[in-house]
Amino acid sequence: MGDIKTVCVYCGSGAGSNPRFIEAAIAFGRQLALNNVGLVYGGGSIGLMGAVAKAALDHGGTVTGIIPSFLTKKEHMLERVQELIVTDDMHERKRLMFERSDAFVALPGGIGTLEELVEQLTWQQLGRHKKPILIANIDGFWEPLLALLDHMRDTAFIRKNLSVELLQADAVERILPMLHAAAAATPAEAEAVVPEIAERF
Repeated sequence: MGDIKTVCVYCGSGAGSNPRFIEAAIAFGRQLALNNVGLVYGGGSIGLMGAVAKAALDHGGTVTGIIPSFLTKKEHMLERVQELIVTDDMHERKRLMFERSDAFVALPGGIGTLEELVEQLTWQQLGRHKKPILIANIDGFWEPLLALLDHMRDTAFIRKNLSVELLQADAVERILPMLHAAAAATPAEAEAVVPEIAERF
């Protein structure tokens, strides 16, 4: 698959109740910039979403914001990014975020963050792509999801032939090394989503 040049970050449009969440978003945005890894994200300027993007920009990073038109005001679209794409709907937004990213990272967030993360896990589980997927488990935020995945395995809904390859990092500085290692171990031919699935995104 090669190196990680762009990372899609899923995260909340709110700051959450724990100060460490916003600190992690800022730290990760800085890490992306300092390592010359481009950020692909949801295009807003508020919450963790805005924090990661602004931190990347403030440290010389490259940012692509992709936002549906109906959210441009609600999520206060960040216009100072290098590339800003306004889509017609959520489906187009998610398709473009997939196409422009080499890996996916979920910081803490709400239903939207969970939905985007689970969609990538679903396509990965079904063999539609092999891009690395990682959760930033800041202060144990994602522990309930990990427990649910274990429960699904225990009850035979996640079967051995349909494994879920979800990386976990509890510290921001571990994220990029883990993504690079996962990408290096993935065959180049597995990089892209298969054509029939791309058409349905």
